Amino acid sequence: MTQNRITTLLESDKKLLIAYYMPEYPVEGATLPVLEALEENGADIIELGIPFSDPVGDGPVIQGAAQTAIRNGVTVRHLLELVRRARTGEGCRKITAPILLMGYCNPLIAYGGECFLQDAVDAGVDGLLLPDLPPEEAEDFLERAKSFGLTVVFLISPVTPPERIELIDSLSTDFSYCLAVNATTGTSKLSGAEADEAIEKYLKRVREHARKKFVVGFGIRDKSRVERMWRLADGAVVGSALLQHIAGAASPAETARLVGEFWRSLR
Repeated sequence: MTQNRITTLLESDKKLLIAYYMPEYPVEGATLPVLEALEENGADIIELGIPFSDPVGDGPVIQGAAQTAIRNGVTVRHLLELVRRARTGEGCRKITAPILLMGYCNPLIAYGGECFLQDAVDAGVDGLLLPDLPPEEAEDFLERAKSFGLTVVFLISPVTPPERIELIDSLSTDFSYCLAVNATTGTSKLSGAEADEAIEKYLKRVREHARKKFVVGFGIRDKSRVERMWRLADGAVVGSALLQHIAGAASPAETARLVGEFWRSLR
């Protein structure tokens, strides 16, 4: 079995800049041009959202993007087809960056768990992040995903106690995802000395109890916040701010241009 792209990437000490994008947002046909723009401008991992009607961890920006994606025809099957096309260069330049799917359990159960894992690997997916999959209930799914060579990422929050950080760290295949705040995506800008001090203490606690690498997301909007997260963690995830920047695009080409512009500003 070929080594997972995420596993290979994390063998280096590079600080990661991870992009979250909701497929076919804001217009149909935007996904492949956006993936090209993200890779060309230095996205180390591309996290693609699986649109869902009840995304419990997402704020209004990603919720709205998910509804747009659904209207533009994105289903789990359609998303996997887009990944396959990206990997084979059908309609775009071949995308080689690791691709992580972020979504909720219901659509995957409806698709068929074992079938989904096989189809995801066949399409070229490298990993999964399922916010509503409790670590304590994940053993069977985790073993199946690992048997397919897929990375599975679990979430750590600012109120996660040390012993649970250790559990999550032990279960996450290659790295864990730390929520910067106890809030939904895009609803906190992490501003002010008090917030800075709190997140620094929190991530130091994670570092003390985690053996694997971890990245930070939720509320990271610009280069200065990315650089701060790099000092405290192994990577930063930017999603809602990217979606907001491209919200007014009227065509796939304009969407890709705006994505490239925004991502260069983070670097």
